[in-house]
Amino acid sequence: MIRGLEHLSYEDRLRESGLFSLEKRRLQGDLIMAFQYLKGAYRRDGEGLFIRECNDKTRGNGFKLEKGRFRLDIRKIVFTMRVVIHWNRLPREAVDAPSLEVFKARLDGALSNLI
Repeated sequence: MIRGLEHLSYEDRLRESGLFSLEKRRLQGDLIMAFQYLKGAYRRDGEGLFIRECNDKTRGNGFKLEKGRFRLDIRKIVFTMRVVIHWNRLPREAVDAPSLEVFKARLDGALSNLI
């Protein structure tokens, strides 16, 4: 605990220390992992994990992902289901990043407006 922040609520402590909430930090980790899969860092493991949308007339980023269809509700919490919705909302600058470090920096800016 940081001195002087004991009396503040969770949200106020996050704001004062400049951190994201636990939900945003989990999403940030998921999006970073998805970026690595899509850029080929895990070729064998990530092959066929994501399906790229075939529509060339997409707004926003040009690297939209297709959401898979599952018959059971429990599968909605699977990694690919959690990531696709938020990945498609990312700006083009973040998705087209040349490296992981640049993606992380651009993702931090985009996360403040994402959720």
